[in-house]
Amino acid sequence: MGADANIPTNIDVTDAAFKRIAKIVAADPGKTALRVSVEGGGCSGFSYKFDLVETRNDDDLAIEKDGATVLIDDLSAVYMGGSVIDFVDDLMGQSFQIKNPNAVASCGCGTSFSI
Repeated sequence: MGADANIPTNIDVTDAAFKRIAKIVAADPGKTALRVSVEGGGCSGFSYKFDLVETRNDDDLAIEKDGATVLIDDLSAVYMGGSVIDFVDDLMGQSFQIKNPNAVASCGCGTSFSI
């Protein structure tokens, strides 16, 4: 992680998310982690992006457990402080979801939010 002390590190990942990440990475040779980032756009102002990646950047916050890794760049981490990354498997389908206490509004699908 970069040297900036203002970057939040209080982002949690549930066991369900770690388990799913480990399964996905194991099935995709060369990929080592799930990158979660925040981008401008989406119906509420910002949107989450999920990518399988091969490498870690110097400024990444890395959250690891049981052979699974989540990477969040320092800019995205600023918007995600206090968030919980979860994997939900219910009647509506399977998806990664982020519960972000900084979001004041979000879209129905849960991938877009505003602060």
